[in-house]
Amino acid sequence: MEPDTATTTAANAAMPDPWTLCYQGFDPAEEGLREVLCAVGNGYLVSRGAAPESVADCVHYPGTYLAGCYDRAASTVAGRVVTNEDLINTPNWLPLTFRPVGGTWFTGPPAEQALELDLRRGVLTRTALVVDSGGRRTRLVQRRIASQAQPHLLVLQCTLTAENWSGPVEIRSELDGTVTNTGVARYRGLADRHLLPVGQGVDEDGLLWLEVAAIGSPLHIALAARTRLHRAGGAPVPAHRTEEFRDGRAAQTLAVEIRRNRPVTIEKTVAVHTSRDPAIEAPLPASRLLAAQAAAFDRLLTEHSVRWAELWGRCRIEADFDGAGPLHLNLFHLLQTYSEHSADLDVGIPARGLHGEAYRGHVFWDELFVLQLLNPRFPELARAVLRYRHRRLGAARQSAREAGLRGAMYPWQSASDGREESQRLHLNPLSGRWLPDRSHLQRHVGSAVAYNVWQYYQATGDMDFLAEAGAEMLLEIARFWCSTATYDPRRKRYSIRGVLGPDEYHDAYPWAAGPGLDDNAYTNVLASWVLARALDTVRILPEYRRDELLERLALDSAELDRWQDVGRRLHVPFHDGVLSQFDGYQRLDELDWTAYRRRYPDLRRLDRILEAEGDTVNRYRVSKQADVLMLWYLFSAREVRDLLRRLGYPAGHELLRRTTGYYLRRTVHGSTLSSVVHAWVLTRSDRSASWRYFRDALVADLRDAQGGTTAEGIHLGAMAGAVDLLQRCYTGLEIREDALWLDPRLPSALGRLELELRYRGHWGVVIATDRRAVTVSLRQSRQEPVQIRFRGAPTIVRPGERHTFTL
Repeated sequence: MEPDTATTTAANAAMPDPWTLCYQGFDPAEEGLREVLCAVGNGYLVSRGAAPESVADCVHYPGTYLAGCYDRAASTVAGRVVTNEDLINTPNWLPLTFRPVGGTWFTGPPAEQALELDLRRGVLTRTALVVDSGGRRTRLVQRRIASQAQPHLLVLQCTLTAENWSGPVEIRSELDGTVTNTGVARYRGLADRHLLPVGQGVDEDGLLWLEVAAIGSPLHIALAARTRLHRAGGAPVPAHRTEEFRDGRAAQTLAVEIRRNRPVTIEKTVAVHTSRDPAIEAPLPASRLLAAQAAAFDRLLTEHSVRWAELWGRCRIEADFDGAGPLHLNLFHLLQTYSEHSADLDVGIPARGLHGEAYRGHVFWDELFVLQLLNPRFPELARAVLRYRHRRLGAARQSAREAGLRGAMYPWQSASDGREESQRLHLNPLSGRWLPDRSHLQRHVGSAVAYNVWQYYQATGDMDFLAEAGAEMLLEIARFWCSTATYDPRRKRYSIRGVLGPDEYHDAYPWAAGPGLDDNAYTNVLASWVLARALDTVRILPEYRRDELLERLALDSAELDRWQDVGRRLHVPFHDGVLSQFDGYQRLDELDWTAYRRRYPDLRRLDRILEAEGDTVNRYRVSKQADVLMLWYLFSAREVRDLLRRLGYPAGHELLRRTTGYYLRRTVHGSTLSSVVHAWVLTRSDRSASWRYFRDALVADLRDAQGGTTAEGIHLGAMAGAVDLLQRCYTGLEIREDALWLDPRLPSALGRLELELRYRGHWGVVIATDRRAVTVSLRQSRQEPVQIRFRGAPTIVRPGERHTFTL
């Protein structure tokens, strides 16, 4: 592929080849973005790409986040006590600096700097020139990894070369447990301290260690650091060591002689364990043992690189366009956030990855976009995400009971135990006012969980999971929707009231006293789909398991009949020949778009703009992101028509085109997910526009398209969704009804696509398409043949065979 030339960010970022992200120089305004995009991780943890000598200030923000490590703390906001559960910024393992004896510690910035992130091997390399007040020039070359082979290990290698001086030098290596959660400006002023020191010390062999405890949970975290010095060829460098300890900090200073142009290499190897980890007695002895026994950097790098090669082999996407670099970058951060090392930790997929503190590290519905990528590549990881949801089924049932409903009501924001973690207040930084946060009314998250269960089953045929855990979630979510639906005798239909759809701008009617909206089209159609799939699930379960589950849930034929009735008679509103976003949408005013675009060049946070003006976005026909159009993201046009017809609404072929055009004119794309959905939907009507939205989604974080938010954490759903546009959207790939459906629709800028997927036990299903043909081939195996439905027509492909369909 040609190097990507269309992805230069605002300052000095480049991808000279599809596997390397580079930054030249030092730019304080961009440092947060660079730290996020240059983070290294392995699914157990992610560590931001901050400079080792840096501290948290207005420029840098060192942060390391461990999957599932949350802490709860109370704050006083606008006279009210609110409690938030935060993903903890865990002890900083990075601190490493130096000084010539008699000089000052290097704290940055360097005179020269370059960053290079090797996506293929997961290695961050920093080269820098340090010039001190005495004119001494010291060259630094630093490499770091978060081991994919040994996920509890982080390693920093630093080579110092004195270019114009010789003499004694001191090297300081530290573990810092006094860090706080201050990475998101709008959260400042809330409780930000989550760690208490338990102890720190040094072993006889010079191993530094630190242990901390979370303030509001039983979590303990322990780190152990081994710092060694050697010259080229590996010869050890003798050093005089001294230690310094304060509560929550452990530091070690190594004094050595350095000679001009004779490099000295420092290797700082850090082991991290928590009290949540399986297969350990306690975190501190586990970390001390692992750090002491760890191999040298080069061997760890070799093992680490082998694992990355395996991951990239499983993620093969060859696309003939100039965006391979951002494509690899997005996959890289997905694989760092959730991997085989996450699967046994009982953790979900945080919407902002493990890269920062935005959204407090909570789990939203973004897994809806991520699992579509994982199902045909890493189904075992998709299953682990669904098990996270199943373990919290009890909490979802309790939430439904507290609301006076039945079944399971999954939370909009989830963290450690499955209770609702959504804030009830949020700050508008434009007005300085704290406002009610009603996002917890997005009940459609439960439908997303049900959809993910069904899609996983379609991709894998894993009846064991469906029978053991998936069916129970699906049935309880269906029960919830049936419970929340109320009968409207005037319409002779059922309504779902007081909810929010994916468009978070509208959370109340401007004429109503209370929050919530009635009959959100996306919510209702998807609820109908859930009820239908729940009935299908009852039919396909093995008889013994079906009987067990019906008895366990006290589900009788009368309740199942009610599911059928509600699922076919939910109200779906229309106006002006298009699907209405919610009932009453047509009563809203039109915004003066010309005036607002003239006054505000960026309308993505139109809700904040209007509130600061004393107005409310609830008055207008405007959308933050795709809402109604999400239906055509989840389902094919034919499926949407069938769903609406099942509900008794005529739905012609033009409904998609009319509805897309209507809402596209009124959407400001205040969420990175919006470009993904619009790219998907427009494939069926305007492929050039689809391609533009795809390109926007693909580079959203690389370009920091949301204006500073990427520094607070990646947008994982958009990253995965952009890759999935290549995987499923442009190939027309659907996995349903025991078949792989294909209907390629390549935009003109995309010459060819080739994917290698897993499907129901087949480890090598290769799909290659251009504008003339699509070829499906199966690697030799003992698996059953695969049914391919090319534009609806069935064909059987057997292991070892290849079949070409003409476009």
